[in-house]
Amino acid sequence: MMKEETKIATGWPKSIVKFITQIVARDRAGRLEEARLSGRNPLPTADVVIEVGDRVVLVRRKYPPPGWAIPGGFVEAGETVETAAVREALEETGLRVTLTALLGVYSDPARDPRHPTSSTVYVGRASGPPAAGDDAAEARLFGEDDLPSPLAFDHAKILADYFRFKKTGKKPL
Repeated sequence: MMKEETKIATGWPKSIVKFITQIVARDRAGRLEEARLSGRNPLPTADVVIEVGDRVVLVRRKYPPPGWAIPGGFVEAGETVETAAVREALEETGLRVTLTALLGVYSDPARDPRHPTSSTVYVGRASGPPAAGDDAAEARLFGEDDLPSPLAFDHAKILADYFRFKKTGKKPL
């Protein structure tokens, strides 16, 4: 790793460094430049609404943008979205998750202030208490009536869709 890259990466979790390297490139002279496609194409992400009993796990983000979030993150090269969802859940909560349903795909270009993303959101089950890890400062269990504030990204919408799905069996479009 070059000294300049080391400076950028020091103290940041690997998921953030990977995000930065996905949108940064070097020109022929070695100068940093924005990758040609980074401004247009959304990056794939995977999230998991983790059920533990009748509650769901949310993590308080350690890095901007701030707020509470559904565990998840960027899909790495060479892995499936399902594998990324399970990996991110384990990294951020310490929980081994079994995916039980595909809730939906969320792709509003404004859903992430850092860069456009397209998130595949799953429902999964786990047992035991969550423990914050990776880029999560805190991991806790919540019910529909005691959700924390603020919720990051479009996670208020995703959680509303999840609780409606649990009551009615109808998935969002």
